Amino acid sequence: MVNPRLYTYQSRLALGAGQSAWLDAYAALYGRAERGLFAALQAGSSDLNALKREFLVRHGLTARQFNAMRISLQGKIDSIVVSRAERVATLTRQIRHAVTVIGRLEEQAPGSARLHQKRRRLGILHARLDQIQADQKAGRVRLCFGSRKLFRAQFALAQNGYASHAEWKADWQAQRDAQFFVLGSKDETAGNQSCQASVEEDGTLTLKLRLPDALAAEGRYITIPGVHFAYGHEDIVAALLSSQRVQIQTKHDKPAYRRTGTAISYRFVRDVKGWRVFVCMAVRAPVRTTHRQCGAIGVDVNADHLAVSEIDSSGNLVRTLRIDLATYGKSRQQAEALIGDACVVIAEFASAAGKPVVHELLDFARKKAELEATGARYSRMLSSLSYSRIITNIDSACFRRGVETIAVNPAYTSVIGAVNHAKRHGISVHMGAACAIARRGLGLSERPVVRSGHVPARGSGHVTFALPVRNRAKHVWSLWAGVKRSLQAAHAAHVRSDRERAKARSRSAPSAPATRPMGAIQTSGVRSPGANRHQHCSGDVCSNPRGCAQG
Repeated sequence: MVNPRLYTYQSRLALGAGQSAWLDAYAALYGRAERGLFAALQAGSSDLNALKREFLVRHGLTARQFNAMRISLQGKIDSIVVSRAERVATLTRQIRHAVTVIGRLEEQAPGSARLHQKRRRLGILHARLDQIQADQKAGRVRLCFGSRKLFRAQFALAQNGYASHAEWKADWQAQRDAQFFVLGSKDETAGNQSCQASVEEDGTLTLKLRLPDALAAEGRYITIPGVHFAYGHEDIVAALLSSQRVQIQTKHDKPAYRRTGTAISYRFVRDVKGWRVFVCMAVRAPVRTTHRQCGAIGVDVNADHLAVSEIDSSGNLVRTLRIDLATYGKSRQQAEALIGDACVVIAEFASAAGKPVVHELLDFARKKAELEATGARYSRMLSSLSYSRIITNIDSACFRRGVETIAVNPAYTSVIGAVNHAKRHGISVHMGAACAIARRGLGLSERPVVRSGHVPARGSGHVTFALPVRNRAKHVWSLWAGVKRSLQAAHAAHVRSDRERAKARSRSAPSAPATRPMGAIQTSGVRSPGANRHQHCSGDVCSNPRGCAQG
């Protein structure tokens, strides 16, 4: 059985001046209390019960409102702590690469400006890494309420559109007090004790928000009618209607009543247009419409497109699909819209075929290393690749349509696709990688099907290389590790050969047709496909041993 998933929906609130003022006051009180709680926790206060009693009196909050603030703050702290490990790994990799580049430049271009900048960059990376490691050792968390970007804007007021420091400070204070969180629970009425939604006759929702005690001089509740969600409104209504009272028996065999339903949490956020409300709740999975016995659909994420390959239950390729997805140069909203549309196409494609979708495990560092750029244009596209967002949207779109998703290890899928499937099926290496991903999702064989690799090269042409001998005492991935090294060496040699030929052509341009002598012959550096086979051959193996000896 598929477990429910958390979904978040948002809607713009149509508020009057009085309602907006109450939400502003709530957010200001919430922001002060949250920053105070963070300071107390960083100072070493570990008794949460004592902090709770103090904050309830000092800020005039209810116990439920304090719990919501504490859980929201703890989530922010945990996200920073968890991201440290990834940040340390990224900085370590960047430092290692910078050291390699500096060593090469010291030999090729000593005293150059580029070498100087690379050394400065290396010092900056070391400083960042030392700071993160020091924070980890001390248990310190750096959290800037209001965003660091806006905080640094005070040091360049004119460049950021501010006429004075007072104007910046007003924006800074408004940004720090621009949201508050209301925690829900499944055993509370309408899934939330502090903010209860009710369904009206016209289908819209009316929110009844409990104000903090410090703001309850004129009333304890504020009512917000006419709330409608463009997406997920039916799911929210279903969650509200699932709340009911059931009779239970206590341990003393006495009848009692308990509320059951779906927990619904709310977050109110203010932006330049006004207030928005975000609703977060668990959504049950629909009936599954796919089965692995029908086959699978593999998805390979690339810098400018998604490669999709469909296979049958035996692993044979059925058809392929390319979905263009260029996010470079797009705003965040535009990129999210493009990614969402592409993922919907994949989910509907899988639903129509009745097959699960297979994608790689979420490991952006490894995927980015496999998609390592060879030029400035490809590097820019790669930097804009939102790999994690693409995978999340694929899972979400498939979940809503009852399509199963399978996550597999991404090791060597690109190499397997290039060697085993690209030439064999007449498809691109990315389609081949998608085919390899789909086969891995079904647990099919990954043995090499050829003895020599014949892989398209970047730009034009192809490269050929002999596959290493397999040691059957080891896992098949040990073989593919050797194939990957051979393929990388072949690509590097191909690039060097292209550069050398380009330099040779520039040094000695061919003569004009009118002056070219009769019978002139131009030699080509292209070797026959079987050229590698005639290297280091014995006389009884090659059909032309004299030619081999001469070669």
